[in-house]
Amino acid sequence: MTSRAFSDPLIKFFEDFELGDTMTTRGRTVDIGDITNFAGLTGDHYQLHTDAAFMEASRFGQRIAHGPLTFSLAVGLVGGSGFYGDAIAALVEITSLKATKPVFAGDTLHVFAEVTGHEATGDKYGTLAVAYSVRNQSGEVVMTFLQTMLAKRRV
Repeated sequence: MTSRAFSDPLIKFFEDFELGDTMTTRGRTVDIGDITNFAGLTGDHYQLHTDAAFMEASRFGQRIAHGPLTFSLAVGLVGGSGFYGDAIAALVEITSLKATKPVFAGDTLHVFAEVTGHEATGDKYGTLAVAYSVRNQSGEVVMTFLQTMLAKRRV
């Protein structure tokens, strides 16, 4: 029997990605501890996130997750999926970030990601633009953004 070797992360390069490539992550349930911990980590104790009594009377009826928390979870879900392997050398920019629905404790998020930009920028690197669509357990889009990254080339 021949043994096989696997690595984590996978060895990948800019050339391993093509326009239109897609991936969908596994789910990740947001809990109230995530919201509380994020408030403590960032110092953002705004009442939308930390004041249950105040939020009962709000348009949402309960505390909501921080937008940057939702963004961070989305980046982590795709990054942890192995989709990029070890190809990414740097973040270039985040554009067009839109929070379209609130995220509540108990929501399960997953990300649909699509390569929408692919450009060789030199001998060593290329840029990848990946559109993120963050969705809840009902399939509703809760956030979208475009992440542009520098990826190493196979040289």
